[in-house]
Amino acid sequence: MADDPEKERFLMEFGQDYGYPNAPKNVDEIRATEFKRLNGLVFPFASFAILNLVYLDHAGATLYSESQMEDVFKDLNSTLYGNPHSQSNCSLTTGDIVGEARRQTLSFFNASPGEYKCIFTSGATAALKLVGETFPWSSQSTFMYTMENHNSVLGIREYALKEGAAAIAVDIEDGKSAIQIIPHTLQRRGEVGCRKKEQTSDTYNLFAFPSECNFSGLRFDLGLVNAIKEDSYEMPGPTPSHSGRWMVLIDAAKGSATSPPDLSKYKADFVVVSFYKLFGYPTGIGALIARNGKLPTAWHTMSLALYVRKALLNLRHVNGSRVCTLYGVNDLELLCNEMGPTVSFNLQRPDGSWFGYREVEKLASLSNIQLRTGCFCNPGACAKHLGLSHPELLSNIEAGHVCWDDHDILNGKPTGSVRVSFGYMSTFEDARTLLKFIKSSFVALPPQPMSLDLLREKPFPASTEGVERVATRYFLKSITVYPIKSCAGFTVESWPLCSTGLLHDREWLLKSLSGEILTQKKVPEMGFITTLVDLKLGQLIVGSLRCKEKLQIELTSDQCIDERQVMEIYSQRYEVQGYGNEVDTWFSTAVGRPCTLVRSYAFQNHMCSNKNRSMGICRDLEAQLNFVNEAQFLLISEESVADLNNRLRSKLHKGSNERHIEVDPSRFRPNLVVSGGKPYIEDGWRSLKIGQTNFTSVGGCNRCQMINMTFTAGTVQRSNEPLATLASYRRLKVSI
Repeated sequence: MADDPEKERFLMEFGQDYGYPNAPKNVDEIRATEFKRLNGLVFPFASFAILNLVYLDHAGATLYSESQMEDVFKDLNSTLYGNPHSQSNCSLTTGDIVGEARRQTLSFFNASPGEYKCIFTSGATAALKLVGETFPWSSQSTFMYTMENHNSVLGIREYALKEGAAAIAVDIEDGKSAIQIIPHTLQRRGEVGCRKKEQTSDTYNLFAFPSECNFSGLRFDLGLVNAIKEDSYEMPGPTPSHSGRWMVLIDAAKGSATSPPDLSKYKADFVVVSFYKLFGYPTGIGALIARNGKLPTAWHTMSLALYVRKALLNLRHVNGSRVCTLYGVNDLELLCNEMGPTVSFNLQRPDGSWFGYREVEKLASLSNIQLRTGCFCNPGACAKHLGLSHPELLSNIEAGHVCWDDHDILNGKPTGSVRVSFGYMSTFEDARTLLKFIKSSFVALPPQPMSLDLLREKPFPASTEGVERVATRYFLKSITVYPIKSCAGFTVESWPLCSTGLLHDREWLLKSLSGEILTQKKVPEMGFITTLVDLKLGQLIVGSLRCKEKLQIELTSDQCIDERQVMEIYSQRYEVQGYGNEVDTWFSTAVGRPCTLVRSYAFQNHMCSNKNRSMGICRDLEAQLNFVNEAQFLLISEESVADLNNRLRSKLHKGSNERHIEVDPSRFRPNLVVSGGKPYIEDGWRSLKIGQTNFTSVGGCNRCQMINMTFTAGTVQRSNEPLATLASYRRLKVSI
């Protein structure tokens, strides 16, 4: 204990709750026996391994234990189960175990079997759909739901509106004498074909809320159940009628893992649950607990979440500004009781601007930390906590923002957040690793004295005309073409231009049989596929260490045999055509998995030009794009790469555990490499002219983890560099 004073301080504050002190096994023993795979995890389809993984996405799915899976396999191997609708002995066995599972599920929520039924479904979403489909909606009904709700709950709104019912989103606040419900705009559609009747005691209304918000971790007061049913709440302004019978639905998919609703005390009519969020296995099964005609909270996870919240709120940059903005309750006196084991936040720079959550996620992954970013399928909570107005949401959509993209900052505001969530097997060491990662990667500290060698500048020709006139002479050092997306390229002295950029650049790609686009991120073997376009022969020639013969593909479309079809990639539409079995078999052998090669016949697509280099301000450029991520060309300067290598060497001298890696410009897969200026001078270029051709800059390129992979002697090596070093001083989307 004396060797770890930080943990000792943690245990002084949380020792009575952390680690299950009164249980047969403490958390360290649980981790050592049930979750050994966290110490070393192999991803067979991605051809790499991760050591000492920190898993902090329990709100998405928790982890199954090893003994759990052993018991499942032992039971399946020793017991014969039949169709429960038959009458054989093995069928009766199935019926018995299903009945016992129903009984245990009801017991978990303290629900009386005489008062509630457990209906197994394919998941929480299916359970919610069942409620929406079977609820007795009428034109006099109201569907009321809190802003903090999962998309699956919001889907019920469509069933209500279709039947002519009203729908209204609300916020919940604590009033002086009663719970206060703040309404938003009432929604209603035309009532043609709806069941019309006067509002009577037979009119049914539905109120839906989560027991715990999967965005912020905020726990809702389950007293809402009784308040709604007893009409003991305050609702200012125009409100839906309180008449008729109100029924209550609790989305407990997230909250059940640590604090399941006690249905003997809060008699909700419907509760939905997802079992993989409780046990990690099995997936594809949930339950609807429906009422006919509290277990103790898991304080272990709450102690970790509270520790992380306090630490994040206390982080400060060197100028005293706050590093972290938490979403949910910021009053530390209320954090323990009102918040679950989920922490949602965004990080800020010393000047108050935001770090993009996608950058946080990428860097976390490099540190073997598994977390989640975005809006987590909860658009209401996302907009509410981020302070996004309706016009701002529309503006983000018009700018092309969709779920899972890299538009994490638009118009100076985050479009989502970072979420970490703890499970019953999470440890103090997991929490500490997260905090160390945030401190080392995002907190501005007082500058350290630099060595004399690093302060010396290289001689640079002075320009009397200023940077904007570009009096300095620049040189185009290399041109590289990458015919197949994510495969190796080839360098040439000169190359034709066309409407899509360099002729045949990224004109082909590989996709899996399920339609997934293959890249080096998941299939690093693609980096060993060599490519060459021979314009005289009219062929694309590819080779691989795994294939005996090289493959020649004709540049004319005669070799394509599949019909042309339209596919969407990165929000862009392409007309593509595939090849026959010979080509697909060759590439499947080269990458070690079934795949197909397709060729692009580019549509007219949009590029976003960051014209004045301020975040979130774009103008659209019409251009034909092949299978590129952002623009037709990627450019980098030798001086920028040289500066990065100087920083990598300096980091090694300061005692970094990383082995030294000399970075070549090709690591960034540029089409054009230039030289002749100061490091990063290309950041400020609006346009440039090479020969008689004019080029327009569309801004910086998003960084990718592919730059951390090296390909030598038929093997792929991964490290944290150079992306970790870049992240320490290159915080905007820039050319390098």
